[in-house]
Amino acid sequence: MTTATDRLLDVAQAAEWLGTTERFPRRLIAERRIRFVRVGRHVRIPESALADFIAANTVEPMRRYRRWAL
Repeated sequence: MTTATDRLLDVAQAAEWLGTTERFPRRLIAERRIRFVRVGRHVRIPESALADFIAANTVEPMRRYRRWAL
């Protein structure tokens, strides 16, 4: 959820924050895969939405168990 202190980023800033091109956050917005805010005709993405997106799509490594042959 967006809070009053949550910083709103434009698409270029969001892309830099994610380390991608501007096309990626634009696609996330078009596909409604990320929360965004319309300010007039401008689109802004809350930092918390980016953090939530990353957390939801983080894949944890599998633990390897060593089998001992007896």
